[in-house]
Amino acid sequence: MMSTRTLLGSLLLTTCLSACSGMPSLPTLGSADTDPPLPAYAGLVTLSERYLTERDPEDNVDSVATWHGPGGEHWLLATAKETDHLLVYQASNGSLLRKVGGSGREVGQLDRPNGVSVIGNLAFVVERDNARVQVFSLPDFRSLLIFGNGEEQRLVKPYGLWVQTMPGGGFHVYVTDNYETEDGQIPPDGQLGRRIKQYAVSESAVGWAARPIRAFGETTGPGRLKVVESIWGDAMTGRLMVADEEEYNERRIKVYGFNGRFADRTLGGGVFRAQPEGLSLYTCEGDRGYWIATDQAHIGNYFHFFDRRTLDYRGTFEGAVTRNTDGIWLTQTGFPGFPGGAFFAVHDDGNVAAFDLNEIVDRLGLARCGN
Repeated sequence: MMSTRTLLGSLLLTTCLSACSGMPSLPTLGSADTDPPLPAYAGLVTLSERYLTERDPEDNVDSVATWHGPGGEHWLLATAKETDHLLVYQASNGSLLRKVGGSGREVGQLDRPNGVSVIGNLAFVVERDNARVQVFSLPDFRSLLIFGNGEEQRLVKPYGLWVQTMPGGGFHVYVTDNYETEDGQIPPDGQLGRRIKQYAVSESAVGWAARPIRAFGETTGPGRLKVVESIWGDAMTGRLMVADEEEYNERRIKVYGFNGRFADRTLGGGVFRAQPEGLSLYTCEGDRGYWIATDQAHIGNYFHFFDRRTLDYRGTFEGAVTRNTDGIWLTQTGFPGFPGGAFFAVHDDGNVAAFDLNEIVDRLGLARCGN
């Protein structure tokens, strides 16, 4: 959650959710003018966490990612916004292995790390208050590259990112930039055209380099991005999902294409009760699978599933303990204790909850996909 909402809004949400018994039917609101209406909740499944990492509220944990190393390593990484570290855990049991970073602007240091993504043997970390992205090699956490802080396509207040492997080599990195007015408000619609910034990252004989590709975002209509943090893409379908956390009028996922244009579709209208937050994708053969999105709240913290192809709503689960979730991460790679992979979710700014991925899929009555 990026900022404190008004007391009135919080009280209304708390009152509504406290009075609700289970998951009652919701209005069948369309996700855009051309979209079919989304169905009401199909029922709520509550699952026990397999473990929670040791809690330290001073860390202010935000986002998570996993790394499966060539030597049999299975690590869970989490960003600690207040202590300026990457927390490195044993993914199988949540034990803390090490802390990386520390406060500062120098290479290898961090200032309010927020989004994190792991691809191959690289960890990409968004630093909100350094207004940059830093790339580390794994497992040694050597800083390879810093970008987004140059004069061209400079980041202002970045939060989340998604990294796409390109067929010819290298990566495209999409970063959400939640810049604000001088008094900390959402900018006027006409200034929302640079909410997402895209970079090309590649390695050459002289090292790693990044170059800006484009900045984009709609300034009118349902594709406007008011409050942005989480972003995730699907190369198979060409969709780029951006969670709009403006919880009073938007409260849905905006669907963009890799060309930077709004796809005239939104996801989750009539489903989200609070803030759309963390995003992930459960992939199956072809274009089958499921999108997962966090409905972030202190009371009624849900994880919604949507069909990867049609974007239809498929089900919801909650953790027995987990609440107020920012980032999530899904791995379909099996490892000790989680033969079918795992789902990780931040718990109330202090630690990380782990769920068995196969159990989630089975309890929701969905089809399993191979690893």
